[in-house]
Amino acid sequence: MRRVVLVILDGLRRDFVTAEHTPHLAEFATRAERFSGYRSAFPSATRVVSATLATGCWPARHELQGNSLALIEDGALVPHDAGHPDFLQHKRRATGRSLAVPTLAERLAPHGGAIVFNNVSPGAAYAHDPDGHGHVYHRVGAFGPGRTPLPESEQLRITLDAAGDRAMTDRFTAEVLTARRPALAVLWLGEPDHIQHGAPLGSPEHLDVLRAADRNVAAVVRAVDRLRAAGDDVLLIVGSDHGHQTVGGIVDIDAALVAAGLKESAASGDVLAISNGTSALIYVHPEHDARRPRLDAFFRTQPWAGTVLTAEELASVGQAPRHGLAFAISMKADDTPNEFGVPGTSIAAKPRDGKPDRLGCGQHGGLAAFEQSPVLMIDGQGFSPGTARPDPVRIVDVAPTVLRHLGVDHAGMDGHPLQSCAFHPKETLTCETILAS
Repeated sequence: MRRVVLVILDGLRRDFVTAEHTPHLAEFATRAERFSGYRSAFPSATRVVSATLATGCWPARHELQGNSLALIEDGALVPHDAGHPDFLQHKRRATGRSLAVPTLAERLAPHGGAIVFNNVSPGAAYAHDPDGHGHVYHRVGAFGPGRTPLPESEQLRITLDAAGDRAMTDRFTAEVLTARRPALAVLWLGEPDHIQHGAPLGSPEHLDVLRAADRNVAAVVRAVDRLRAAGDDVLLIVGSDHGHQTVGGIVDIDAALVAAGLKESAASGDVLAISNGTSALIYVHPEHDARRPRLDAFFRTQPWAGTVLTAEELASVGQAPRHGLAFAISMKADDTPNEFGVPGTSIAAKPRDGKPDRLGCGQHGGLAAFEQSPVLMIDGQGFSPGTARPDPVRIVDVAPTVLRHLGVDHAGMDGHPLQSCAFHPKETLTCETILAS
């Protein structure tokens, strides 16, 4: 039986995978193929990355633009937090669709199905299957096909911390991998991302939680080894969705726009600066499009702005100018180390609604080196044990890799399978067709 097991350690950056900090991941690297050129989406934030991974398509096509974003509703720009449990259902009502392209859960519904166990924000968890084609388990609520709420006895009542991740992993290995045996089983751990937002990178608190997350990986690897010994052909993918930078400063972009005369007031809907951590999405209401040249000139002179992209340049980061999205900004960053010697410091955009952004702690969302250095290691047919592939690899390549192993068509995705041309589950495939796909 062909199966895929996908484990994500949210927020893990590549340079923390060492024998000292993550001994089980370091050991797994000796039997897996590692991808040193792997990059995240933009914004490099979990909700948008979840939708990107689940669909194999960039935000320009799946249409979830960020962790936070704006929609034009009844002629007005309305800001939204995509982490809200009901956001994608609201988006369907407002725009006609939750995500604009199929997810892995939808594609695999006739081919053994998908089960997702997830301990990050509910919006990110439900982005894997917003329309109810499989099963998604989250501490806020678990749903089966048709988005039918599961009975209380089947809910995932855990905490967002290392203990919650451990309980989720134990249930995942026993129930999902061993008993239910779906074609795709996804375990998305909330750590080390959760601790990194509240403690400095490299601090004792961070490293303790990182080791706990590493032990969860070891539990899954052992379970997969048992499945293989019993005859299953399992592709095991272990990785992360993004890395982290240290927050070196916080800028209120809306306030800066008001002070520059480019936004009417803090509460006005003419221009919205939507924070996505170390990046920002800038929306301009269509009635105020004439303001775009002045906004462009303003952003390019600000010391806190790193990369500034206009609407015409959004495609370079996989975005599209929908719902008034006019600019994207990756905030200023450098390699300055923090107090524990961990390199990589960024300015963060002040979040809306009073959400915290802690100076000296971790954050992500932009294009800086360490937030764009997630982990990807793959163990199974089509991959070379103990080797490193330096080629550019993108988060959109994960979904077609999953489907290639399962022998399911990946047409319509932006990514490409990562298996070597020596592997093909269907006899009709040739090396030439694999390389061309």
